[in-house]
Amino acid sequence: MPDSDEAVTHRSETRSEEEGAAFVLSRGVVLLFAVACGAAVANVYFSQPLLVTIGRDLAMSPALVGSVVTLTHVGYGLGLFFLVPLGDMADRRRLIVAQLLLLVAALAVVAAARTAAVLLAGMAATGLLAVVTQTLVAFAASLAPPAERGRIVGLVTSGVVTGILLARTASGLIADLAGWRSVYLASATLTALLALVLHRVLPRPTDPPPTTLRYGQLLRSTLTLFARERLLRLRALFCLLVFAAFSTLWSSVALPLSEAPYFLSHSAIGALGLVGVTGALAATVAGRLNDGGFSRRTTGIALALLTASWLPLAFTRTSLWALFAGVVLLDLAVQAVHVTNQTLIYALHPDAGSRLIGGYMIFYSIGSATGALTATSLYATAGWKAVCALGATFSCLALVLWALTRHSSDVTHPARRGTHDGRRPVSCRAR
Repeated sequence: MPDSDEAVTHRSETRSEEEGAAFVLSRGVVLLFAVACGAAVANVYFSQPLLVTIGRDLAMSPALVGSVVTLTHVGYGLGLFFLVPLGDMADRRRLIVAQLLLLVAALAVVAAARTAAVLLAGMAATGLLAVVTQTLVAFAASLAPPAERGRIVGLVTSGVVTGILLARTASGLIADLAGWRSVYLASATLTALLALVLHRVLPRPTDPPPTTLRYGQLLRSTLTLFARERLLRLRALFCLLVFAAFSTLWSSVALPLSEAPYFLSHSAIGALGLVGVTGALAATVAGRLNDGGFSRRTTGIALALLTASWLPLAFTRTSLWALFAGVVLLDLAVQAVHVTNQTLIYALHPDAGSRLIGGYMIFYSIGSATGALTATSLYATAGWKAVCALGATFSCLALVLWALTRHSSDVTHPARRGTHDGRRPVSCRAR
């Protein structure tokens, strides 16, 4: 039987939201959303298999090379707070196309960089503008019928998962064939093409934006959402911890694989992302389970799998098969939690969807940056087993948090608040 508390989320959407969905989300349009999301977010991860080569080319110290990943995530975090909320006050179609075109310019700067300073500035700008992914997710959620929102968000998020994981495969392969700069030139070309297609396909707005807030009020209302909604705070903490674990693995796994006994090439290390693409399946399944009201149960099982994944990962130096098994478990778990989180928090206030998704994803950025920075530093001083212990710690903390809060009823009633409890919608005024 579905978890009754979460089931409320799916029975209480407003009638006006259903009536306003004049644009039909066909399978082809959903696929386009997924591809665009994957292509945009991949830019945050292209550098991970290329750090050694980039460092040698630009004469960067190991510490400075490590800041390439960190700065990209810092830029992403800033974009989540300052850019994504614009989707609640502007024409999302124009916003998406504009961000994609600016992203093309940032990628061109990275590809042409001849100094470390220019490279780092280009990487920060790339992270800042790659948040167009979250504007696309919020747009897809707003266009989806409420009863199918979990499924649609799951399908779109599967594109995000695939983009994150195949980014390493693609960048490693392209770098081996034509050099690391060609990775960013190829991405700039694809991004420009997607901007053109999305400009032609995405629906033009027929109604005014969901909020009339000014920009400063919009940002303050994002903070207000966190103050008001316990579910949002809880799911944001889950996000921080699971993506800290995710980044602990993916920001450091290239290090042992490039050393004895493996000495793998860029393309071989990048191909490991193909193993993790199974996480895309979890995104779709988790979306359907959430539509059925099994959000709490799905979260608990996924967090248990995430914790267990670090046992086989600890044997990476002696067995690639153990690494593959750990990668599959970790990616399945992370994406199941992520899709469940996004579907639940969007239902809190559909009129504030961009702010909810953007604010939530700030914790993704914090977790990813924390995992990347601590894992690479820890590997240099204590080795791979210590990295796995770090990832297991993040995972255990998330599982303990779930165990402590799983019976708390007021974190699983998103549809009983906001516009449904007699108060004005959060988008109507800055609180």
